[in-house]
Amino acid sequence: MQKIDRLIINSPYEEPKRYWKYDPKTKSFSLAEGRRPAGYVIASERTKTFDDPGVFVQIPLVNTIRPRVKDWRNNERTPYAGVTGITRRLLEHWHNLEERTDKRFFFCQLEAIETLIWLIEAPDPEKTGIDISSDGGEFQRLCSKMATGSGKTIVMAMLIAWQLLNKVTYPQDPRFSKNIFVVAPGLTVKSRLEVLKPSAPGNYYEEFNIIPHGMVEKLRQGKVLIRNWHALQWDTEEQLKKKRSVDKRGAKSDEAYVREVLEDMSNAQNIIVINDEAHHAWRVPAESKIKGIRKEEIEEATKWVGGLDRIHRARGILKCFDFSATPFSPTGKRTTEEALFAWIVSDFGLNDAIESGLVKTPRVVIRDDGELSKEYKSKFYHIYEDATVKGNINRKVEEQEPLPDLIVNAYYFLGKDWDETSKSWKEQNFPVPPVMISVANRTETAARIRYSFQHKKIRIDELCDTDRILHIDSKVLDMAESKEEELGEDEIAVEEDTDDQPVKKLTKTEQAELLRKMVDTVGKTGQPGEKIQKVISVGMLSEGWDAKTVTHIMGLRAFTSQLLCEQVVGRGLRRTSYEVNPETGLFESEYVNIFGVPFTFLPHEDPGEIVPRVESPKVAIEPDMKKKQYEISWPNIIRIDHVYTPQLKIDMESVKPLEIDAYQTPTLAELAPIVEGKPDLSKVSTIDLENYARERRMQRIVFETAVDVYDQMKPNWKGSREFLLSQLIGIVENFLDDGKIRIIPASYSEDELKKRIIYTLNMNKIVQHVWEAVRFENTESIVPVFDPDYPIRSTGNMRTWYTSKPYEVARKSHINFCVFDSKWEATEAFELDRNPHVEAWVKNDHIGFEIAYTFDGVIHKFRPDFIIRLKNKLHLILETKGRDSQKDKTKREFLDEWVKAVNTHGGFGKWAWEVSQHPRDVEGIIEKYVD
Repeated sequence: MQKIDRLIINSPYEEPKRYWKYDPKTKSFSLAEGRRPAGYVIASERTKTFDDPGVFVQIPLVNTIRPRVKDWRNNERTPYAGVTGITRRLLEHWHNLEERTDKRFFFCQLEAIETLIWLIEAPDPEKTGIDISSDGGEFQRLCSKMATGSGKTIVMAMLIAWQLLNKVTYPQDPRFSKNIFVVAPGLTVKSRLEVLKPSAPGNYYEEFNIIPHGMVEKLRQGKVLIRNWHALQWDTEEQLKKKRSVDKRGAKSDEAYVREVLEDMSNAQNIIVINDEAHHAWRVPAESKIKGIRKEEIEEATKWVGGLDRIHRARGILKCFDFSATPFSPTGKRTTEEALFAWIVSDFGLNDAIESGLVKTPRVVIRDDGELSKEYKSKFYHIYEDATVKGNINRKVEEQEPLPDLIVNAYYFLGKDWDETSKSWKEQNFPVPPVMISVANRTETAARIRYSFQHKKIRIDELCDTDRILHIDSKVLDMAESKEEELGEDEIAVEEDTDDQPVKKLTKTEQAELLRKMVDTVGKTGQPGEKIQKVISVGMLSEGWDAKTVTHIMGLRAFTSQLLCEQVVGRGLRRTSYEVNPETGLFESEYVNIFGVPFTFLPHEDPGEIVPRVESPKVAIEPDMKKKQYEISWPNIIRIDHVYTPQLKIDMESVKPLEIDAYQTPTLAELAPIVEGKPDLSKVSTIDLENYARERRMQRIVFETAVDVYDQMKPNWKGSREFLLSQLIGIVENFLDDGKIRIIPASYSEDELKKRIIYTLNMNKIVQHVWEAVRFENTESIVPVFDPDYPIRSTGNMRTWYTSKPYEVARKSHINFCVFDSKWEATEAFELDRNPHVEAWVKNDHIGFEIAYTFDGVIHKFRPDFIIRLKNKLHLILETKGRDSQKDKTKREFLDEWVKAVNTHGGFGKWAWEVSQHPRDVEGIIEKYVD
């Protein structure tokens, strides 16, 4: 039997190549080549215990779609066949590693969005045999199954960008919509989804570079409405009759209902719907009674889907996209038979996420030196099933009733490990404690757990701190989650308690909101839940709970399916750092230690000991509000407009040559008809551009190049446009005659026909090259154009991120720590902190300061290394560079232009830039600008 010593075996950025395969006969795992089939495991009917081989149920639709999307994506001749120009530009942008830097998309995110695009845009022959089942309603639903922590909110943002940009560009295309209605399961999730609004501060389109440069304005022409499912509720005639109300109006018509629910989108037709945590939205069977399902859950499902039905009748739902880690609906049959949504089109499950390192690695107790269970496992493996536990915690008893010994002992083991982790974090000055969560079977058990810790019946003193224990009242939390908006702090402020003025008593609504905020901010510095270290809950905790500091989980309930395991453990799997080990190309493991949740079908590492080694926490990198005086702001420039001299001139000697590799320019392509999704190679046809090139004389190429440069310049040209075009034609002729274009191999330059083909197919590069030369030499003045919504950005806008890289306290920086990527950076950071002329500085790492530049006809992003504010108020942009390339020189030309534009504007003080070419030259560079 192969022992699992490391669960992370795949890169998060590539399609999984291996997986841990479970053998039900030996109850062991082995490493299999290839990708795990899409599917899930349910407990079999042969046994009441969870420790049985189970039944693996494949998802045939996903397993059919996967290879087709892969072939469509990787086709050498026609990748992404059939897509619009906008969609192709988005796909290329998402895959462009140079654009991504630290915000590269995971494979599962790209596969999820590409699958949806394939279903909508790929040619029909590609989709032969694909039949997507309905949920029984009138509109089509497509479900993306993505494990907790795999980044589905980013996929939603990609989906919205794809829909909105296409509809704005191609308004007559019926496949797209510029009206997006997002439904959330509760207030916590709804608040987090605000990042999907294109104009919202910190929106994901900018934060994760989801749209190409220059498309922001197009995106903002669409509408994104986000509401809780509770907004979809309505009163029926029957319900209205039961109410004692003066208002005797009847139930709302679909028209009135839609106007209320869709607000300023109420006149829109053919709406796109996105259901987040879509497993709440299922159609109730005709008998409307489902065994084991609460009445409230049935009502929620009914109102959610029923509300969408009403919207569809009144306005039309073009497509409904579902996102969920666990898209199951109850069947009313055995508890082992959850019904998987039949419209799932892509799947990246929990096992895949674990093996790709997207979530923490679960570690479960597999053996101990005490009496084993009847399944020959440690009794800590599935605590609830033990005979001394099950009957005991299923009784109605008072909270002071002692817990069974097995539970108490389990808490000693898990608590001791938690205590060691806590001490380690303190030694490393980590600002928040590790968190242990307990999921109980009923409210009485949860109360007994709380009582045991509060009264030190479990003697781990640090874990018994009453102020750091959060006992979640599910009913109270549900009340807060059902609201559309959260209460502000001023709305729930409590008056000071004085002798003649008693403390104000909070209303139920205020209490609910305080609890929600406490739950929502566990492990977040400066927030109400900052110091919480023990969470006790009956349910699965609120949807969207994303505490990254969970290190230990105690399960004290029955686990009759993989679904329940995933829901409980999923609340503790969010990792903190997304840094790849440069040697392995994989994420480093982060761990969560688990008692009582039986991972029978989920692989887990075998540490070889009951108490695994303590893991170091990842440090949070974020603005420090106590160092506000070191905040640095900069103008958020989206482009720079040029005012040109009336008479253009160009020094050909100073113009750098443009190199074009003929190997990178295909001039011939073969096509074959598709039969049953496969190319018929007996009927290959060829497209050869040679004849096309024969018709394109060099003078025509010169003219078209000049026209394209003219189009770039004419918005800011003050004189005669005919005169501008005639000047540009002369400049382009000189450029081509002077041999400024070098084709590799040189033989292509000697063959007139081949040369014209290469020129034609690389027109964008040539135009951009000529335009740069003209622009830099003939600009009279430059005018910066700012982002209309965020004209100024600052270090205070940086979102918290986590790292395990070396770091040091940055004394004069608004950011708490400076993370080092090299010894060179560490040396320069030390100099900036100690230099008497430096007032403030920041390393340009995740803060969003970037300058667009063009190289070889392609737009790139340049992120200089440091921004420094000197005591004389001059801002110095510092780039560190050992060796120079032509690309580096181009970056600095655009940086110089950016600085000149800012200084010309005059509203942001004086700016300058320099290049550090040695770790010890920073002091001299700063001295240069002191006076």
